[in-house]
Amino acid sequence: MSEENTHANQSQPDDEPGRQAATAEGQAQYLETEINILRPGTPYMRDHLRIIWTGFFVWLGTTFGPVTLTFLLPATMTQTVPGIGFPLHYLLIAVGSPSAALLLSAWYARKRDQLDRKYGIDHAATATRGQTESVAADGGTDR
Repeated sequence: MSEENTHANQSQPDDEPGRQAATAEGQAQYLETEINILRPGTPYMRDHLRIIWTGFFVWLGTTFGPVTLTFLLPATMTQTVPGIGFPLHYLLIAVGSPSAALLLSAWYARKRDQLDRKYGIDHAATATRGQTESVAADGGTDR
């Protein structure tokens, strides 16, 4: 990026949230960037991994939490839930885990859409001036 372009970008008002981040993200060299899940190379990858790790730990808790609690507190978890007639551990595993997975999927889709808007990523494939642009899976463009 030339010095002239840098000053031109700084003088323009920031109309959209994340515009500067999107500009920096658009200039990232994705094909040359090493992918490391512990130290992401770009802000987009860092934010996306934060969402993925958060979702993973929620999934881990909702999937293995009831089983672990049943092992640690068998008297409490095997009590019958009034009105339903099922043991608490069965209710949490049979109803709670699938419900949590569904809610987690909706949460991830919403967070991913917010992240795409923040970085100016549009998934609508449009051709401009007879050229087509392919979109890379990590939010960059394949050149």
